[in-house]
Amino acid sequence: MSKTKKSSFSKILVPLDGSKYSEKALLRAAELGIAFDSEIILLYVVEKIHPVNFLDRNEYLKILRTFGNKVLQKSEKKLHKKGITAKILLKEGHIVSEIEKTVQKEKCTLLVVGSKGLGSFTRFLLGSVSNKLAQSSSCTLLIVK
Repeated sequence: MSKTKKSSFSKILVPLDGSKYSEKALLRAAELGIAFDSEIILLYVVEKIHPVNFLDRNEYLKILRTFGNKVLQKSEKKLHKKGITAKILLKEGHIVSEIEKTVQKEKCTLLVVGSKGLGSFTRFLLGSVSNKLAQSSSCTLLIVK
């Protein structure tokens, strides 16, 4: 491959949720980012669902935003140790919808996600994010086990 030819994986989006599966996806994205000289974008989506009754909605969202920022910062540090600079984004809304919007807006060419993330009960209620992305993604999708 000539040096002037652009990689087909020029922008890699890695949605994170703090699970061990999303950490595995992050590590795989880092390998691919190095191999293809790709830009890496880290995304955490705060799901705007109704909180349990004992928490105020605003307080609940504040807790989720704080957790999301910690996940993003931890992941950014892991990439920095590998010599990779990443763009970080924190969005709010429906997880799959926000991931797809980010793919479009950032013109991502590869989406790297963990095979699981949420607990089994929540996954039952919401459906698997990776499964939904497999059905709807507008770019290449890599699901990491």
